[in-house]
Amino acid sequence: MAHRFPALTPEQKKELSEIAHSIVANGKGILAADESVGTMGNRLQRIKVENTEENRRQFREILFSVDSSINQSIGGVILFHETLYQKDSQGKLFRNILKEKGIVVGIKLDQGGAPLAGTNKETTIQGLDGLSERCAQYKKDGADFGKWRAVLRIADQCPSSLAIQENANALARYASICQQNGLVPIVEPEVLPDGDHDLEHCQYVTEKVLAAVYKALNDHHVYLEGTLLKPNMVTAGHACTKKYTPEQVAMATVTALHRTVPAAVPGICFLSGGMSEEDATLNLNAINLCPLPKPWKLSFSYGRLFRKRPRKVARRNGDQRSFYSNNNQNLKKYPL
Repeated sequence: MAHRFPALTPEQKKELSEIAHSIVANGKGILAADESVGTMGNRLQRIKVENTEENRRQFREILFSVDSSINQSIGGVILFHETLYQKDSQGKLFRNILKEKGIVVGIKLDQGGAPLAGTNKETTIQGLDGLSERCAQYKKDGADFGKWRAVLRIADQCPSSLAIQENANALARYASICQQNGLVPIVEPEVLPDGDHDLEHCQYVTEKVLAAVYKALNDHHVYLEGTLLKPNMVTAGHACTKKYTPEQVAMATVTALHRTVPAAVPGICFLSGGMSEEDATLNLNAINLCPLPKPWKLSFSYGRLFRKRPRKVARRNGDQRSFYSNNNQNLKKYPL
C-alpha cells in the first residue's frame, strides 16, 4: 500500500534523482572544498600564508580554475558558506564558474559536534535548528546538494548504541529537510580511523553504523534515489600493526556496503579518511575491481588529497598552480 502522506512529489523526486546521478556520472566524483575558516587557517599556516579572506579566496580561485579539465573528473564540489558567495579576480562568483563547467554546487550544512553526556567522549552533530530555511536560501543561491558529517569512533565502549542511533536519526532528519527544499543530501557517517583496531573490527562497526543509518532514512521517508552516501572505507586503525592490501580493504568495504546499503542509492563517494593520496587511490581502484556485486557507482569525495601536493610545491617553488593537475591525473590513472 502506498504511503498515505507522500513526502515528495513526482517532480521533486525526478529533480533529486537527476542531480544525484549527474554528480556520480561515469568517471566523476566530488571535490570536498568545504573547510571552515579555522580549518583553512591550518592549511594556510603550513605554507606560511596568513589566514585572511582574500588569501582563502585566492586559494579557492586556484583550486577551481587552474585545470581546465576539472569537469572531466569532478561532478560536484562541496563549498563552505563563505566560498559560495566569493568571487574570482574578475568578479565572477565561484558557484557560477563551477556551474558553467557542468559541475554541481553543494554546501556544507552541519554545524559541528556536541557532546553526548554519559558516553566516552562521543558526539552528535548540531545544525537542525533553522536548517529548512538555510536549505531554501542555499537552493535559491545556486546549491543543488548538501553535506552533513556525523563522526563515530572506535574505542572502549565506542561507538555506543546511543551515538549510533543519535547520529543516524540526525542524518535522516537532515536528509529529509534537504529533499523538501530541493537539495540532494550527501549522507556522511564517518567511522574514524583512529586507534589500533584491525580490519575485521572496522568492518563490523561500519556495518552496524550503516544499517542504523538506512533504517533511520527509511523511517524518515527519505527518497534514496535522490541521495548519495559518503562513508569511510573499511580500513584498520592507523595504530594497527597489521598491514592490509588494497584488495583486502576492497573486499571488506564492498562486503559491508553490500550487506547494508540499498541498491536504490545511485552512488557512494568515499572520503579519504586521512589516507595518503596513493593509498586512497589504490584502495578506490581495488574497490571498483572487487568481484562482489556493486549496484551503485563507487567514486570519491576527497579534499585533503588535493591539498597535500600544493603544500610541498609551495615550499619548493612558491607556485601552487601546478598541484591540481598532478593530483587530477593520478585519479585518472584509475578510471572509475
